[in-house]
Amino acid sequence: MSEATWLAAAAVLGLAGMAGLALAMDAHWSQVMRRPAGEALHTRRMLRALGAAALLLSLAACLMADRPSMAVLVWVMLLAGSALAVAMALAWLPTATRPPRAQESNDERRHGQTSRR
Repeated sequence: MSEATWLAAAAVLGLAGMAGLALAMDAHWSQVMRRPAGEALHTRRMLRALGAAALLLSLAACLMADRPSMAVLVWVMLLAGSALAVAMALAWLPTATRPPRAQESNDERRHGQTSRR
């Protein structure tokens, strides 16, 4: 496989790993799934293990793409980028998944207007 393919695989695995580790946390699980985190303890443990495995596979993919000194540097940068992407997605998620009516009334409240329908 080419270097670009290995690096693309490393990026996808890094993103999946960070997403898995984030969803394994109580606050993020409750935010995304909209149910208490205690109900899914086994699922969250599995996400934590799979997230860690995906990050290790991401490192392995980086090592296949380049020499070790460069691969570790690229892997660390991929981890930082993946963590940022997951954090931004989790910050945006409540707005994206809110029903349109609730979002509209929230916007009106923010701008000091009342609904007259």
